[in-house]
Amino acid sequence: MTGPLSGLKVVEMAGLGPAPFCGMLLADMGAEVLRIARPKNADVGNAKSDVSFDTFARGKQTLHADLRDATALAALLEVIAKSDALIEGFRPGVMERLGLGPDVSLARNPRLVYGRMTGWGQSGPLAHAAGHDINYIALSGALHAIGPRGEKPTVPLNYIGDFGGGGMLLGFGLVCALLEAKTSGKGQVVDAAMTDGAALLSTMMYGMHAQNMWSNERGKNLLDGGAHFYDTYTCADGKHIAIGAIEPQFYALLLKLLGITDAAFAAQMNPTAWPDLKVRLAELFATRTREAWCALLEGTDACFAPVLDWDEAPKHAHNVARGTFVTTDGVVQPAPAPRFSRTVVELRTEAVSTSALLKSWGISESSTEALIDSK
Repeated sequence: MTGPLSGLKVVEMAGLGPAPFCGMLLADMGAEVLRIARPKNADVGNAKSDVSFDTFARGKQTLHADLRDATALAALLEVIAKSDALIEGFRPGVMERLGLGPDVSLARNPRLVYGRMTGWGQSGPLAHAAGHDINYIALSGALHAIGPRGEKPTVPLNYIGDFGGGGMLLGFGLVCALLEAKTSGKGQVVDAAMTDGAALLSTMMYGMHAQNMWSNERGKNLLDGGAHFYDTYTCADGKHIAIGAIEPQFYALLLKLLGITDAAFAAQMNPTAWPDLKVRLAELFATRTREAWCALLEGTDACFAPVLDWDEAPKHAHNVARGTFVTTDGVVQPAPAPRFSRTVVELRTEAVSTSALLKSWGISESSTEALIDSK
């Protein structure tokens, strides 16, 4: 194995969204992640990750186990006793009812870092309510800020709650707790809530709002599409470009390259001028194709980029040069990030038999045979 987390053993309780994304991040960095999934009507003799279209499963090994069975539950507790961390993304109380809660798990393994991923958190009046990304980011204030001027909030996919404020925050918390455990010798519970994470991602906006530099009105602020120099525009071919020329020198270069000499554009930071200047820029950008604007602006300090779709992005020269995307089992997907100079990361897709996998996690040969025989 390679990567900075090589040698780390992590148990992941299979689920949806942020928890498996967190497990993928750790596996990308070299951790040995064992995903525990519900039983399926298939041969359990091969524990290779079903990674073809489930990209979050990459780099992991999967075991299908019926945790209602006492033998399987006992075997999983043995695995947990030899693990560094555990990830679960169920509602509060589910792991306790399975007999795998923090009290039981930490009693078996006092150094265990127990990562819990939920929308509302382990405590609070909403802790046991159902919800999804859109609900969590709504409560944090983040959703209110996203959308065109005078229109309803725009759903920003599920980046903010599930992944940025969820799985990535849990990954950060796990690594922090693992570092602390190396010194103290004690594990702990990491309570990662998407409401907390979405709020945390909004730290800068809350600071600007406190200084009266960010309005509650959508589409009227510096970074929400309100400014003419920080927005997307439609080109003659129906494709789009993104402009982000905030700094004065970059804005001046943008105007120069566009051939704009009108004095009205000198009022860059005057919000009252933004709507009119945006209309004028939109008219200009609509006169050429995206390719033509790329030829003029891409690679300059005008803070420009084409807006690429899922098929175009992996083929862009910059992404190709950096290896930003990889193809695994025929599926194009983002490569592990960030990059490391010495502990280089790489995707692992090797097949491992169930018996070999259980043995590597310290389960005895006799127990392994019994578990496989009973499926």
